[in-house]
Amino acid sequence: MDHTFQVDLRGVVDLLSHHLYGSPRVYVRELMQNAVDAITARRATDPGAPASVHIEPPERTGDGTLRVHDTGIGLTEAQVHELLATIGRSSKRDELGFSRHEFLGQFGIGLLSCFLVADEIRMVTRHGDHPTVHWTGHSDGRYAVAPAAPGEGRAEQGTTVTLVPRRDAEQWFATPTVVDLARLFGALLPVDVRVGDVVTTSGPPPWPTTPGAPVDRPALIRYAREHLGYAPFDVLPLSVPEAGLTGVAFILPTPVNPAARAGHRVYLKRMLLTENADGLLPDWAFFAHCVVDATELRPTASREALYEDTLLAATREALGDQVRGWLVRLARHDPRRLAEFLQIHHLGVKALAVHDDEMLDLVDKWWPMDTNVGTLTLAEFRQRHGLIRYAASLDEFRQLAAVAAAQDLPVVNAGYTYDTELIERLPTVDRSVLIERLEPSDLATRFESLDPQVELGLRPFVAAAQGALERSGCEVVIRAYDPVSLPALYLVSRSAAFNDQLAASRDKADELWGGVLDALASSAPPDRPQLVLNHRNPLVRRITTLTDPELVGLAVEALYGQALLLGHHPIRAADAALLNSSFLGLLGRAVPGRE
Repeated sequence: MDHTFQVDLRGVVDLLSHHLYGSPRVYVRELMQNAVDAITARRATDPGAPASVHIEPPERTGDGTLRVHDTGIGLTEAQVHELLATIGRSSKRDELGFSRHEFLGQFGIGLLSCFLVADEIRMVTRHGDHPTVHWTGHSDGRYAVAPAAPGEGRAEQGTTVTLVPRRDAEQWFATPTVVDLARLFGALLPVDVRVGDVVTTSGPPPWPTTPGAPVDRPALIRYAREHLGYAPFDVLPLSVPEAGLTGVAFILPTPVNPAARAGHRVYLKRMLLTENADGLLPDWAFFAHCVVDATELRPTASREALYEDTLLAATREALGDQVRGWLVRLARHDPRRLAEFLQIHHLGVKALAVHDDEMLDLVDKWWPMDTNVGTLTLAEFRQRHGLIRYAASLDEFRQLAAVAAAQDLPVVNAGYTYDTELIERLPTVDRSVLIERLEPSDLATRFESLDPQVELGLRPFVAAAQGALERSGCEVVIRAYDPVSLPALYLVSRSAAFNDQLAASRDKADELWGGVLDALASSAPPDRPQLVLNHRNPLVRRITTLTDPELVGLAVEALYGQALLLGHHPIRAADAALLNSSFLGLLGRAVPGRE
């Protein structure tokens, strides 16, 4: 036997009116939305019908209620029952013509939002020559419908909605609040909206709404200043015909965090849907803030966000293409302006260039990068030096840049966000591009070896120095290189760095994972960091002549610590202890006298 679900109408009304909407302020939007839809329905058969919405706040009515008058199509008694007494059934709305494409919403469902601020809603409505109908709804789910008594009917076609405020919601009915909300949601509506004597509509959108229409840039910049609070870097008209979308992208004038994207302002048929729409642009276009009006995009049930569907995805892709096209045009026609833009929003462009060939070409030609031979674009660097040799991290560049420059080895700093990925992607787009990641061993091969007789004479010193640093796992070698002012250089290959990371992880791991890391360490190629002493440095040559083993140890330990610090290498606890002991030891030897 089939049974019918029992529905608690009061619970449904509470759910829809208190949990569907994000804020009580939407009640003004829903009242205006119903009024505009009613006007749209009437004008479908009577194009010359008046189009006005008049809102009277409690200060105007004098009885504590808020009233909204419209010159729309009005409702018959039968339509009132179908539209305002059935929640969730759309077939009758379709039959009556109140769910057509040109409407902002659906009669009835939006009216429930008024229960956020009112305990009672009254409606007086007249459709054509039909008698006036009174409808009264209560927040507990009760409603009553009755024909107007003689002398109480509306003289003209249309509807008046009256809200009786809840005791805790009077602030939402204050005249300044109602004016502000009417302007916020309905400023672009194509009908005349007034709150008391204040006109809250401002006319059509300031952006082009038809293809080929001229762009009034000063008007768009004024709009951004007045409504968004900033003067944009540039303005980009937007259009996606399949979504019925027109609007503008304001390029932000200051850097922003890519992870904290600004929400976009979206109008639906010129009624504000949300000021914080997400997903309208691709993630990489975080530097653009859109204000758009659409006729085909679908809102969510609360009409406070966009519904994610295939049309929204296609719109997002189309808008992304238009922003990308603006960047390409800027590169071709106004390079100086592009350079200014990149100084502000290079992260967004580089994020796009990781996947987009045109953007990669733009970054290659126009984005200046740090190198050890000055600031150059990748194209300029390639033209001067051929091979793009790069350091993949900021620490690597700091450690090796100066020494590499002294060895006539130009290096690009690819340690900033996306730079390594972009450099490594260049050969996949242009096979003539040659790249090479800088290895510390590249530098060692360019250092000059010492004369065999000199090297033979230094063996005792090297043995003593190696003994002093044996605990650090470092190999001591002596070479001659520039700059002369640098006494020592600490070089760590990638395999040596990997071994160090394995050792550090093994010390922290439990028995099981320690065994796994031991197995990895045993399979890793043996490779030790090198402390390369510079025989051209006068201080190093003096140290190599010392005969006191203790003083040799202290001096070599001090050079080791200085090389770590100058090269921005991580300092382990053992390194810090060694640096401290060598400093105190040398200080003790330098200060004469006894305790």
